[in-house]
Amino acid sequence: MEESGKSKGVVLADVGGTNVRFALSRNGTLSSIEHMMVADYHRSAIRHALFGVAGVVEGERCALPNNPCIVAADELRARFNFSDVHIVNDFEALAWSLPHLAAKDFRMIGGRAPKANAPMVVLGPGTGLGVAAYVRGEKGGLAVRSEGGHATLPRGSLREDAIIAKLRQQFGHVSAERALSGSGLENLYHTIASLESRTAPERDAAEIAQAAAAGSCATSRDALDTFCALFGAVAGNLALTFGAQGGVYIAGGIVSHIRDFLPQSQFRSRFEVKGRLSPYLEAIPIYLILHDDPAFVGLQSLIAQRA
Repeated sequence: MEESGKSKGVVLADVGGTNVRFALSRNGTLSSIEHMMVADYHRSAIRHALFGVAGVVEGERCALPNNPCIVAADELRARFNFSDVHIVNDFEALAWSLPHLAAKDFRMIGGRAPKANAPMVVLGPGTGLGVAAYVRGEKGGLAVRSEGGHATLPRGSLREDAIIAKLRQQFGHVSAERALSGSGLENLYHTIASLESRTAPERDAAEIAQAAAAGSCATSRDALDTFCALFGAVAGNLALTFGAQGGVYIAGGIVSHIRDFLPQSQFRSRFEVKGRLSPYLEAIPIYLILHDDPAFVGLQSLIAQRA
Protein backbone atom coordinates (compact mmCIF):
# COMPACT_ATOMS: atom_id res chain seq x y z
CA MET A 1 0.00 0.00 0.00
CA GLU A 2 1.41 3.39 -0.93
CA GLU A 3 3.11 5.66 1.60
CA SER A 4 0.29 8.21 1.59
CA GLY A 5 -2.07 5.45 2.76
CA LYS A 6 0.25 4.62 5.63
CA SER A 7 0.41 8.21 6.86
CA LYS A 8 -3.29 8.97 6.45
CA GLY A 9 -4.48 5.70 7.92
CA VAL A 10 -5.94 2.48 6.65
CA VAL A 11 -9.29 0.95 7.59
CA LEU A 12 -8.85 -2.73 8.45
CA ALA A 13 -11.80 -5.09 8.50
CA ASP A 14 -12.17 -8.75 9.41
CA VAL A 15 -15.46 -9.74 7.78
CA GLY A 16 -16.86 -13.07 8.93
CA GLY A 17 -20.09 -14.77 8.06
CA THR A 18 -21.87 -13.26 11.08
CA ASN A 19 -19.75 -10.48 12.60
CA VAL A 20 -17.41 -7.84 11.28
CA ARG A 21 -14.58 -6.18 13.18
CA PHE A 22 -13.10 -2.80 12.21
CA ALA A 23 -9.93 -1.03 13.24
CA LEU A 24 -7.77 1.84 12.01
CA SER A 25 -4.06 1.45 11.34
CA ARG A 26 -2.13 4.72 11.36
CA ASN A 27 1.68 4.91 11.20
CA GLY A 28 1.97 1.29 12.28
CA THR A 29 -0.31 1.71 15.31
CA LEU A 30 -3.60 -0.16 15.57
CA SER A 31 -6.66 1.50 17.09
CA SER A 32 -9.14 -0.24 19.33
CA ILE A 33 -11.17 -2.84 17.45
CA GLU A 34 -14.90 -2.28 16.95
CA HIS A 35 -17.21 -5.29 16.71
CA MET A 36 -20.57 -5.19 14.91
CA MET A 37 -22.88 -7.20 12.68
CA VAL A 38 -21.82 -7.64 9.06
CA ALA A 39 -24.35 -5.19 7.60
CA ASP A 40 -23.91 -2.43 10.18
CA TYR A 41 -20.71 -0.69 9.05
CA HIS A 42 -20.69 3.10 8.66
CA ARG A 43 -18.98 5.79 6.62
CA SER A 44 -15.39 6.86 7.28
CA ALA A 45 -13.17 9.74 6.16
CA ILE A 46 -10.23 7.34 5.75
CA ARG A 47 -9.16 6.85 2.12
CA HIS A 48 -7.51 3.40 2.26
CA ALA A 49 -8.97 0.02 3.25
CA LEU A 50 -7.78 -3.57 3.66
CA PHE A 51 -10.47 -6.20 4.26
CA GLY A 52 -10.08 -9.82 5.35
CA VAL A 53 -13.27 -11.58 4.25
CA ALA A 54 -14.63 -15.06 4.99
CA GLY A 55 -15.03 -16.35 1.45
CA VAL A 56 -13.43 -16.94 -1.93
CA VAL A 57 -11.74 -13.76 -3.14
CA GLU A 58 -11.86 -13.45 -6.92
CA GLY A 59 -10.35 -10.29 -8.29
CA GLU A 60 -11.79 -7.50 -6.20
CA ARG A 61 -14.93 -9.29 -5.03
CA CYS A 62 -15.87 -11.81 -2.37
CA ALA A 63 -19.27 -13.46 -1.95
CA LEU A 64 -19.60 -14.84 1.58
CA PRO A 65 -20.79 -18.48 1.35
CA ASN A 66 -22.53 -18.30 4.74
CA ASN A 67 -24.05 -14.84 4.34
CA PRO A 68 -25.82 -13.05 1.44
CA CYS A 69 -23.32 -10.17 1.74
CA ILE A 70 -20.96 -9.44 -1.18
CA VAL A 71 -17.82 -7.42 -0.51
CA ALA A 72 -16.77 -5.61 -3.68
CA ALA A 73 -13.81 -3.24 -3.87
CA ASP A 74 -15.30 -1.08 -6.62
CA GLU A 75 -18.52 -0.55 -4.65
CA LEU A 76 -16.60 0.26 -1.47
CA ARG A 77 -14.45 2.81 -3.32
CA ALA A 78 -17.54 4.47 -4.79
CA ARG A 79 -19.64 4.46 -1.61
CA PHE A 80 -17.00 5.45 0.93
CA ASN A 81 -14.68 7.49 -1.31
CA PHE A 82 -11.73 5.14 -0.66
CA SER A 83 -8.84 5.72 -3.05
CA ASP A 84 -7.79 2.07 -2.80
CA VAL A 85 -9.33 -1.09 -1.37
CA HIS A 86 -7.67 -4.49 -1.04
CA ILE A 87 -9.54 -7.68 -0.18
CA VAL A 88 -7.97 -10.90 1.11
CA ASN A 89 -9.44 -14.08 2.56
CA ASP A 90 -9.84 -13.83 6.34
CA PHE A 91 -7.78 -16.96 6.99
CA GLU A 92 -5.10 -15.69 4.64
CA ALA A 93 -4.89 -12.72 7.04
CA LEU A 94 -4.66 -15.17 9.95
CA ALA A 95 -1.84 -17.01 8.21
CA TRP A 96 0.08 -13.73 7.87
CA SER A 97 -0.29 -13.24 11.63
CA LEU A 98 1.45 -16.50 12.64
CA PRO A 99 5.08 -15.28 12.55
CA HIS A 100 4.12 -12.15 14.53
CA LEU A 101 2.14 -13.61 17.45
CA ALA A 102 3.87 -13.99 20.82
CA ALA A 103 4.20 -17.10 22.98
CA LYS A 104 1.50 -15.75 25.31
CA ASP A 105 -0.93 -15.83 22.38
CA PHE A 106 -0.86 -19.65 22.17
CA ARG A 107 -1.83 -22.70 24.19
CA MET A 108 -0.12 -25.91 23.10
CA ILE A 109 -2.00 -29.19 22.65
CA GLY A 110 0.56 -31.98 22.32
CA GLY A 111 3.43 -32.52 19.96
CA ARG A 112 7.00 -31.31 20.25
CA ALA A 113 8.83 -28.12 19.29
CA PRO A 114 7.97 -26.82 15.81
CA LYS A 115 10.49 -27.39 13.06
CA ALA A 116 12.25 -24.16 12.12
CA ASN A 117 11.21 -22.61 8.80
CA ALA A 118 8.65 -25.36 8.15
CA PRO A 119 5.13 -24.60 6.84
CA MET A 120 2.38 -23.76 9.31
CA VAL A 121 -1.36 -24.35 8.96
CA VAL A 122 -4.16 -22.35 10.55
CA LEU A 123 -7.75 -23.56 10.61
CA GLY A 124 -10.81 -22.72 12.58
CA PRO A 125 -14.53 -23.36 12.93
CA GLY A 126 -16.78 -20.34 13.17
CA THR A 127 -19.71 -19.47 10.93
CA GLY A 128 -17.79 -21.64 8.45
CA LEU A 129 -14.50 -23.54 8.51
CA GLY A 130 -11.48 -21.50 7.45
CA VAL A 131 -8.14 -22.93 6.31
CA ALA A 132 -4.86 -21.34 5.22
CA ALA A 133 -1.12 -21.94 5.46
CA TYR A 134 2.03 -19.90 5.94
CA VAL A 135 5.22 -20.94 4.17
CA ARG A 136 8.55 -19.34 4.99
CA GLY A 137 11.03 -18.52 2.23
CA GLU A 138 14.46 -16.98 1.76
CA LYS A 139 12.90 -13.70 0.60
CA GLY A 140 10.09 -13.63 3.13
CA GLY A 141 7.01 -15.69 3.78
CA LEU A 142 3.96 -16.55 1.72
CA ALA A 143 0.40 -17.03 2.92
CA VAL A 144 -1.46 -19.72 0.99
CA ARG A 145 -5.20 -19.24 0.98
CA SER A 146 -7.40 -22.31 0.78
CA GLU A 147 -10.99 -23.47 0.64
CA GLY A 148 -10.12 -26.63 2.56
CA GLY A 149 -13.23 -26.22 4.71
CA HIS A 150 -15.27 -27.33 1.70
CA ALA A 151 -13.26 -30.52 1.13
CA THR A 152 -15.14 -33.75 1.79
CA LEU A 153 -15.54 -34.62 5.47
CA PRO A 154 -13.54 -37.76 6.42
CA ARG A 155 -14.87 -40.43 8.74
CA GLY A 156 -13.09 -42.91 10.93
CA SER A 157 -15.76 -45.22 12.37
CA LEU A 158 -19.04 -46.95 11.55
CA ARG A 159 -20.86 -44.43 13.74
CA GLU A 160 -19.35 -41.55 11.77
CA ASP A 161 -20.33 -43.38 8.56
CA ALA A 162 -23.94 -43.33 9.75
CA ILE A 163 -23.80 -39.68 10.76
CA ILE A 164 -22.33 -38.61 7.43
CA ALA A 165 -24.81 -40.76 5.50
CA LYS A 166 -27.61 -38.95 7.31
CA LEU A 167 -26.07 -35.57 6.55
CA ARG A 168 -25.70 -36.59 2.91
CA GLN A 169 -29.47 -37.06 2.69
CA GLN A 170 -29.83 -33.41 3.68
CA PHE A 171 -26.91 -31.75 1.90
CA GLY A 172 -25.72 -34.07 -0.88
CA HIS A 173 -22.02 -33.34 -0.61
CA VAL A 174 -20.93 -33.34 3.04
CA SER A 175 -18.02 -30.96 3.39
CA ALA A 176 -15.93 -30.61 6.52
CA GLU A 177 -17.74 -27.33 7.17
CA ARG A 178 -21.10 -29.15 7.42
CA ALA A 179 -19.87 -30.62 10.73
CA LEU A 180 -17.04 -28.31 11.79
CA SER A 181 -18.66 -24.91 12.22
CA GLY A 182 -21.35 -23.37 14.39
CA SER A 183 -24.13 -24.72 12.21
CA GLY A 184 -22.08 -27.91 11.84
CA LEU A 185 -22.19 -28.61 15.56
CA GLU A 186 -25.94 -28.08 15.40
CA ASN A 187 -26.11 -30.51 12.44
CA LEU A 188 -24.27 -33.15 14.47
CA TYR A 189 -26.56 -32.60 17.44
CA HIS A 190 -29.76 -33.04 15.42
CA THR A 191 -28.36 -35.93 13.38
CA ILE A 192 -27.27 -37.91 16.45
CA ALA A 193 -30.65 -37.30 18.07
CA SER A 194 -32.41 -38.56 14.93
CA LEU A 195 -30.22 -41.64 14.50
CA GLU A 196 -30.69 -42.66 18.12
CA SER A 197 -34.38 -41.69 18.35
CA ARG A 198 -33.74 -39.15 21.10
CA THR A 199 -35.80 -36.11 21.92
CA ALA A 200 -33.43 -33.16 21.97
CA PRO A 201 -34.45 -29.58 22.81
CA GLU A 202 -33.56 -26.89 20.29
CA ARG A 203 -30.11 -25.49 21.03
CA ASP A 204 -27.64 -23.30 19.17
CA ALA A 205 -23.94 -24.15 18.96
CA ALA A 206 -22.96 -22.21 22.09
CA GLU A 207 -25.72 -23.88 24.10
CA ILE A 208 -24.71 -27.33 22.83
CA ALA A 209 -21.10 -26.71 23.85
CA GLN A 210 -22.19 -25.42 27.25
CA ALA A 211 -24.51 -28.37 27.90
CA ALA A 212 -21.82 -30.83 26.78
CA ALA A 213 -19.21 -29.33 29.09
CA ALA A 214 -21.65 -29.26 32.00
CA GLY A 215 -22.67 -32.88 31.41
CA SER A 216 -26.34 -31.90 31.41
CA CYS A 217 -27.25 -33.32 27.98
CA ALA A 218 -26.03 -36.65 26.58
CA THR A 219 -26.85 -35.67 23.00
CA SER A 220 -24.89 -32.43 23.33
CA ARG A 221 -21.95 -34.35 24.76
CA ASP A 222 -22.08 -36.90 21.92
CA ALA A 223 -22.27 -34.10 19.36
CA LEU A 224 -19.28 -32.27 20.82
CA ASP A 225 -17.27 -35.49 21.17
CA THR A 226 -17.94 -36.23 17.50
CA PHE A 227 -17.13 -32.65 16.53
CA CYS A 228 -13.73 -32.80 18.25
CA ALA A 229 -12.88 -36.21 16.78
CA LEU A 230 -13.72 -35.10 13.24
CA PHE A 231 -11.90 -31.81 13.79
CA GLY A 232 -8.76 -33.74 14.74
CA ALA A 233 -9.03 -35.92 11.65
CA VAL A 234 -9.39 -32.90 9.37
CA ALA A 235 -6.50 -31.08 11.09
CA GLY A 236 -4.30 -34.14 10.61
CA ASN A 237 -5.16 -34.31 6.92
CA LEU A 238 -4.23 -30.66 6.50
CA ALA A 239 -0.97 -31.12 8.40
CA LEU A 240 -0.04 -33.90 5.97
CA THR A 241 -1.21 -31.92 2.93
CA PHE A 242 0.88 -28.85 3.76
CA GLY A 243 3.75 -30.63 5.54
CA ALA A 244 2.98 -28.41 8.52
CA GLN A 245 5.91 -29.31 10.73
CA GLY A 246 5.96 -25.67 11.83
CA GLY A 247 2.73 -26.32 13.71
CA VAL A 248 -1.02 -26.42 13.35
CA TYR A 249 -2.82 -23.35 14.73
CA ILE A 250 -6.47 -23.34 15.77
CA ALA A 251 -8.64 -20.22 15.59
CA GLY A 252 -12.35 -19.59 15.06
CA GLY A 253 -15.27 -18.48 17.17
CA ILE A 254 -16.36 -21.98 18.21
CA VAL A 255 -12.99 -22.68 19.82
CA SER A 256 -13.57 -19.99 22.44
CA HIS A 257 -16.41 -22.15 23.79
CA ILE A 258 -14.39 -25.39 23.93
CA ARG A 259 -10.84 -24.34 24.88
CA ASP A 260 -10.88 -26.54 27.96
CA PHE A 261 -12.87 -29.36 26.38
CA LEU A 262 -10.80 -29.76 23.20
CA PRO A 263 -7.51 -30.90 24.82
CA GLN A 264 -9.38 -33.61 26.79
CA SER A 265 -11.25 -34.91 23.74
CA GLN A 266 -10.24 -37.27 20.92
CA PHE A 267 -8.99 -34.28 18.93
CA ARG A 268 -5.27 -34.95 19.38
CA SER A 269 -5.50 -38.74 19.04
CA ARG A 270 -7.50 -38.46 15.83
CA PHE A 271 -5.01 -35.90 14.55
CA GLU A 272 -2.20 -38.43 14.97
CA VAL A 273 -3.86 -41.66 13.78
CA LYS A 274 -2.72 -41.74 10.14
CA GLY A 275 -1.25 -45.22 9.74
CA ARG A 276 2.35 -45.22 8.59
CA LEU A 277 2.59 -41.43 9.00
CA SER A 278 1.43 -41.42 12.63
CA PRO A 279 4.98 -40.82 13.97
CA TYR A 280 5.28 -37.83 11.63
CA LEU A 281 2.11 -36.30 13.10
CA GLU A 282 2.94 -37.15 16.71
CA ALA A 283 5.80 -34.65 16.53
CA ILE A 284 3.74 -31.76 15.11
CA PRO A 285 2.61 -29.26 17.76
CA ILE A 286 -0.93 -27.92 17.80
CA TYR A 287 -1.63 -24.49 19.24
CA LEU A 288 -4.87 -22.81 20.25
CA ILE A 289 -4.65 -19.13 19.31
CA LEU A 290 -5.60 -17.10 22.38
CA HIS A 291 -5.16 -13.65 20.84
CA ASP A 292 -8.54 -11.90 20.64
CA ASP A 293 -8.13 -10.52 17.10
CA PRO A 294 -5.21 -12.22 15.33
CA ALA A 295 -6.51 -11.33 11.87
CA PHE A 296 -5.61 -7.70 12.54
CA VAL A 297 -2.04 -8.72 13.31
CA GLY A 298 -1.95 -10.31 9.87
CA LEU A 299 -3.56 -7.32 8.19
CA GLN A 300 -1.01 -5.04 9.86
CA SER A 301 1.73 -7.26 8.43
CA LEU A 302 0.23 -6.87 4.95
CA ILE A 303 0.17 -3.08 5.32
CA ALA A 304 3.88 -3.11 6.14
CA GLN A 305 4.58 -5.18 3.03
CA ARG A 306 2.52 -2.93 0.77
CA ALA A 307 3.88 0.36 2.14
